[in-house]
Amino acid sequence: MAKKAWKERDKRKRETVVKFAARRAELKAKGDYEGLAKLPKDASPVRLTNRCKLSGRRRSYIRKFGVSRLTFREMALNGLIPGVTKASW
Repeated sequence: MAKKAWKERDKRKRETVVKFAARRAELKAKGDYEGLAKLPKDASPVRLTNRCKLSGRRRSYIRKFGVSRLTFREMALNGLIPGVTKASW
């Protein structure tokens, strides 16, 4: 499980991206790259990483479900995800 600080940092980055989205779009349309450089680094959406909603893990993230593979497996085996069954052949 990720540390609480990592989850909070990710949350803060997402808020910063939303806050500066309109201003970034305006500066990009004008072609004012000096103005873009003066914005905070965390205002860029490229700096965001996908994290598991439950555990905070950033590796092996399943985008469709919004969780990591480990959390997904636990939820699927407990029957918490409808329509997902363990494969057997």
